[in-house]
Amino acid sequence: METTSVLLHSKTIPFSFTISHNSSRKFSFRHSNKQFQSRLSNNNFLFGKSLKPIKNQAELPFSLYQSTSSLKITRTHLSSPPKCSYSGSASTDGSQNHPFLKPFKNLSLDKLKATFLQLTPIDIIKWSGILSIAIAATKWTVNLVLNPFFWMYFSWTWLFWPWFVAISLAVYGLYCFYKHSIGEASIFEQIAIVTSVFTWLTLVPPAHFNGYLQGWPFVFFFVYHYFFFFNVSVRKRLYGDYYARPHDPKWDLHPPRWSRLLFCVGVMVGHWLAAFEGPELHLIPGGWSNVGIWILILATLLMQYNSTFYLAKYSEKVVVPIAVVQFGPFRWVRHPIYSSTMLLFATYFLALRAPLSLLFVVAVCLMYYGQKAKMEEDLMIETFGEKYLEYMGKVRYKFIPLVY
Repeated sequence: METTSVLLHSKTIPFSFTISHNSSRKFSFRHSNKQFQSRLSNNNFLFGKSLKPIKNQAELPFSLYQSTSSLKITRTHLSSPPKCSYSGSASTDGSQNHPFLKPFKNLSLDKLKATFLQLTPIDIIKWSGILSIAIAATKWTVNLVLNPFFWMYFSWTWLFWPWFVAISLAVYGLYCFYKHSIGEASIFEQIAIVTSVFTWLTLVPPAHFNGYLQGWPFVFFFVYHYFFFFNVSVRKRLYGDYYARPHDPKWDLHPPRWSRLLFCVGVMVGHWLAAFEGPELHLIPGGWSNVGIWILILATLLMQYNSTFYLAKYSEKVVVPIAVVQFGPFRWVRHPIYSSTMLLFATYFLALRAPLSLLFVVAVCLMYYGQKAKMEEDLMIETFGEKYLEYMGKVRYKFIPLVY
């Protein structure tokens, strides 16, 4: 039987087969769920080109089997070809189960009508009020956001103060203070407490009375931070971290709560009075006229640091003294840490040109620190006896050299 060898090439599996001239066979190809039939005849044309018999099988990259009864395929790939399937019908289950479409799946005009008919007059009043408040809040928010005076505006050293930042910081500071009172505040939250307090001492009052910030309020905002962090910096230098150590609680001397509260209120009121009393910020002279203020700032910082360092050096865990300290600022006043705090407040009020407020805050500090110093000196006399009495006789002034 005369046969013609035909070689077909596929992108997936190259294979060869033989077809008899005298027989015609039907092959089924499935694609896209449709049936195609192809009748192979003895026509020697494939896609418009004549097929030539292959005489030398050694030239082929695979073996060629000639058979009139069967079709045999020989693979040349090492791995199995991928199997692909395609469905001509599109599934709509995914769109029907989409989570965003579920609320609207059973939505109908009749159900909406039934819902509105069930509303009582009280419900209508309630939802009308909620809608009115929402519309008013949205309108107020849009007007506020689009108002150019609402945002911070820098022009060299000028700054329009955004109240919403100050109020937000105060609320967050109160929240952190509550966590600190129950012993759950982190280091970041403790810093937030200090920052919120100093913001409302040095920035908010002059910004309120001037409408902007310039010059000294910015300087003292950072000076206050640096000043009151000396204590924790000494802990870091001595122990390697910022945490307070357990110690004898008898050295945790605190005046009554009402006294501490009055002191805090008095200091806050003094700062607001200074911002009210002083001239507008742009009228405060600059240049060489402020050299004295800078000298007082440096003296305050050095006094605070040296006092804290010497006291911690002769104390256990920075709190419990092991000797009567008579070095550094302790040679001039018996309580230099309290003196440096009063000097810091006084320097700020001098920078704002507010002498009456300066006298007020000094009086508040003397009353509070005088009460606390009396408690500390009684405990020092109880602990060290004659040594501390001798020191008191040598250094007669508590807070202000040659004055008090």
